[in-house]
Amino acid sequence: MPVKNSLEKSNFQELADDIREAVIKPIFLYEELQPDRNTRIFIDFDEPFNVGGPSIHSGLTGRKNAIDTYGEYSRHSGAALSGKDPTRIDRIGAYIARYAAKNIVAAKIAEECEVQLSYSIGYSRPLSIQVETFGTGKISDEEITKILEKNFDFRLAGIIKQFNLRFLPSLVKGGFYEKLAAYGHVGRTDIRVPWEITDKVDIF
Repeated sequence: MPVKNSLEKSNFQELADDIREAVIKPIFLYEELQPDRNTRIFIDFDEPFNVGGPSIHSGLTGRKNAIDTYGEYSRHSGAALSGKDPTRIDRIGAYIARYAAKNIVAAKIAEECEVQLSYSIGYSRPLSIQVETFGTGKISDEEITKILEKNFDFRLAGIIKQFNLRFLPSLVKGGFYEKLAAYGHVGRTDIRVPWEITDKVDIF
């Protein structure tokens, strides 16, 4: 729900209370799992998104994440990675998730791994980090998640800095992002992409 940036904290609390009463309570009325006073409500404080298209939303490629990432093998969002600015969290969030999962498998504590990150506007770190090893983990998924939280920087600025995303175009002949736009963003062996490096194996 869009809210003006100038609203004071009390207004946000009032709005959160209203949403709890008018929206959340009715939805959960007959559900077994119920929200309580400790349930956190995140309100999108940005302006309404009334205008779409390439001039507003870079990354409008006409294709889906399945093409840019894992085909139908893995769960992913309905957006696309190609064409988006490298400061977009849905793009580089996919990179850091790939990096974390690949290092987990390379450390041989799981044969398969999926890392799921959930971000919200106004928060630098993900609100949720979940690991799924599909029963192949040598340690529990919860333990692996704790290791990730302690040793990986999932902040937007941290990912950009670690992967050198601002300067890679000038370092790769023929254009780094242009090369990524064809043949996918993961599992590449023809160009060196930083999220394929397994340099965090020792932490596991």
